[in-house]
Amino acid sequence: MTRCIVTLAALAALLAAAGPAAGATAPGAGTAWPGGTAVVSYASRGALARALEREPALVARRLPALRMAVLRPRGDLDRFATALAAQPGIVRVERALPRRSLVEPGLLPGPAGPPFQWQHAAIRADLVPAEVAAAASGLTIAVIDTGADLRAPDLAAKSPVAYSVRSRTADVSDRNGHGTFVAALAAGSASNGDGIAGVAADARLMIVQAGGASGAFTDVEEAAAIVYAVDHGARVLNLSLGGPTTSTVERRAIVYAASRGALLVAAVGNSAAFGSPIEYPAALLQPVGSRGAGGIGLAVAASDRSGRHASFSSTGSHVSLAAPGDGVFSAVSARSSTTRYPRTALPGSLTGLYGFGSGTSFAAPQVAGAAALVWAANPSLRAAEVARVLEATASGHGTWSASLGYGVVDVAAAVAEAQRLAEEVRAGSSPATVPPRPAAASPSRAE
Repeated sequence: MTRCIVTLAALAALLAAAGPAAGATAPGAGTAWPGGTAVVSYASRGALARALEREPALVARRLPALRMAVLRPRGDLDRFATALAAQPGIVRVERALPRRSLVEPGLLPGPAGPPFQWQHAAIRADLVPAEVAAAASGLTIAVIDTGADLRAPDLAAKSPVAYSVRSRTADVSDRNGHGTFVAALAAGSASNGDGIAGVAADARLMIVQAGGASGAFTDVEEAAAIVYAVDHGARVLNLSLGGPTTSTVERRAIVYAASRGALLVAAVGNSAAFGSPIEYPAALLQPVGSRGAGGIGLAVAASDRSGRHASFSSTGSHVSLAAPGDGVFSAVSARSSTTRYPRTALPGSLTGLYGFGSGTSFAAPQVAGAAALVWAANPSLRAAEVARVLEATASGHGTWSASLGYGVVDVAAAVAEAQRLAEEVRAGSSPATVPPRPAAASPSRAE
């Protein structure tokens, strides 16, 4: 299948980009080293051990699956980085990169009345057959974010797996609020008699905390969270986060997840007013310049209530598809700021807190939930095929644009297509494949 072949090539390209062909590199002097640490990629554990014998440092974090480590030397970091990069078997020495949650600073006030959770019907998640919704209980969605309020009724009912790569404990208390909002959109319970319903309400939920109370974290924490999620069984990973540059540790983590069959979903950013600068990791999942072709995941833009491009949502040649992100309704963490996440009274709610928010951060988890439902409808699909089904059935009907990609996700149509493909296999026809994308997609005007 076309996309699977492209995926292998994309993985190889990312791996090649993760390290220089020969010799090691170190950042130039004169720039701060976040946390007083250096991020090191190495050829083998033995090479790292021998290098540390010559250039001693405290190992603050190990990511053996990625052959990466975070080191904290006692002396001058510029000198240490240069000296370490010269050691045999050391591939690269880098600074940690900042990552932030991709949410609009201003949250929209709620409408005068219901329906509050308008986005659920807008993507036709309410029309998914009950048996498919129930089958999603065999899949795990990992939300890599600022943690979650596990007392929020829509999340408490899920008893999610919880782990913080910051504290390396199960305490994922969400003092920011972003992760709670995202997690409930992806997989909030629909059977707890309170609040809202996530797109994949019966899917298992994994909360991996990478960001703190400010919403900021680094590429190292992002990578550690990706590895943890994949190693603990997550099939769909939601990354509602981004930054302007990428790094070796981020690329290796993306490759690690994709090579093990996971589907990664990331937000493209909220910077349309500033020329839509590229954000990573979204641009690793759908390459810049691809115009919807190839890729190893889904880069998600935001739409508004009319199904058009949300004014703040970044656009570009790396957009895969879109989902509602302008004034969507979800659960709010009790520990979040009432200024950042204003509460909206929800008639009939017993104990939960809810509100409206805007951002591509809140579009991505709806696509993550849709992916879980497509997999539930047809477990034989590969990650790349799940992505293609979602794109092929979106509102663009096969036409790509820089603002919405292949259009707004249509969950019911995607599930129906996945079921059709499964039925073809059961009927004994030739192995069913998802129709390939057009060989060349022409950019259309922004909506």
